[in-house]
Amino acid sequence: MSQLHAGAATPPLALAHEEDALHQKIWLRIVPFLFVCYVISFLDRINIGFAQLQMKHDLGFSDAMYGLGAAVFYVGYVLCEVPSNMLLARFGARRTFTRIMLLWGAVSVGMAFVSTPAQFYTLRFLLGVFEAGFFPGIVLYMTYWFPAHRRAAVMAIFFAGVAIAGVLGGLVSGWIMRDMAGVMGLFGWQWMFAIEGAPAVLLGLIAAWYLVDRPADAKWLTAHEKALLARQLEGEQGSHAAHTLGALREALRNPKLYVFAFIYFALTCGSLTLNFWMPLMIRDFGITDVVSISLYSVIPNAVGAVGLILIARNSDRTGERHNHFLLCCCGGALALALLTLRLPHFGAMLAILSVAAVLIFAALPIFWSLPRSYLPGHTAATGLAFISSVGITSGIVSPWVIGQVKVQTGSMDNALYLLAGLLVAAGVVMWKAVPRNARQ
Repeated sequence: MSQLHAGAATPPLALAHEEDALHQKIWLRIVPFLFVCYVISFLDRINIGFAQLQMKHDLGFSDAMYGLGAAVFYVGYVLCEVPSNMLLARFGARRTFTRIMLLWGAVSVGMAFVSTPAQFYTLRFLLGVFEAGFFPGIVLYMTYWFPAHRRAAVMAIFFAGVAIAGVLGGLVSGWIMRDMAGVMGLFGWQWMFAIEGAPAVLLGLIAAWYLVDRPADAKWLTAHEKALLARQLEGEQGSHAAHTLGALREALRNPKLYVFAFIYFALTCGSLTLNFWMPLMIRDFGITDVVSISLYSVIPNAVGAVGLILIARNSDRTGERHNHFLLCCCGGALALALLTLRLPHFGAMLAILSVAAVLIFAALPIFWSLPRSYLPGHTAATGLAFISSVGITSGIVSPWVIGQVKVQTGSMDNALYLLAGLLVAAGVVMWKAVPRNARQ
């Protein structure tokens, strides 16, 4: 009898090992490449935060001109994000990601030749248009390969890319702007845009032959592996109508969509503040040299990258989302509020900034592990893009509000309090308005 029980217990264990091996194989095949692409995309988005240390002076741009140029990126991004994800659902990830990377890479390199405010606004807008759909496309693409209980750890890798982009920006951008200034008669910030934008074009060309649209198209998976993956994802996949306006209308009738959109808006207000204003925060801590500012910005981003992966993995391991999310939001809010203390010790301020980076960045992959489970299959593409596009409007609102507060009060303190309140609200809304079980 004991042998019968042992034999009956073996297949589930063997199946678990088989599934782990399958997902490790999938992870190694698609995640590292898309991770590199995402790092470059975010670097090309945030390097304007480093460029402002020189660009405003060299071109005679006012703070208002520069702030508008930084924000107009998100106008193009928001307008085109849902259409881009609908195109991905219709034409596939391979062609969509290739298009996105080739076009944003070309525009990013073109930023090196900006000389007037009109050119600056136009290229920033086009960068948003062409990059739109890349992140929600990745979120949707991951649902083709990984079941819900594995997604927080997978998405954590991409959000670590946000922090890694900050690390690369800190290590590379300052050096390029200082040491290449004057080479071939170009400013340092011109070289920065050209050097950091070119990899996107190369990655776009690679994506054209490296990526596949769906697991069924993957020649590197066996028939048995495809069948095993299909069984794991059964009930989670969208239908052929995922790219239609009908799917969009149905998604917009789902109340949870607006709950998730608000939560993501609050999160991105916090994360984009760190991405865009971190160099200026560090300067306000008493550091003046552009290279030193860049190097010090590496520390919060590196700590944030490691911390968010560990927190997301723990969330996946325990299967718990809401408590993790609430603690990250409230802890990140407290850290932002503590930044207003202006402690005289630089190391203490940098440590508080690092804690804020860890917790705010960690909330993002935990959040993105949830919406797909609450959206019917054929509304996933448009629903995820809608959440992302509404959330990313923070890139329009947040820089303008923070800039206005800074001009009116001479500091960012009130803006940081406002952001802290938004983060707490996001945690509470997730806790109260999103059921623990999607079937509820």
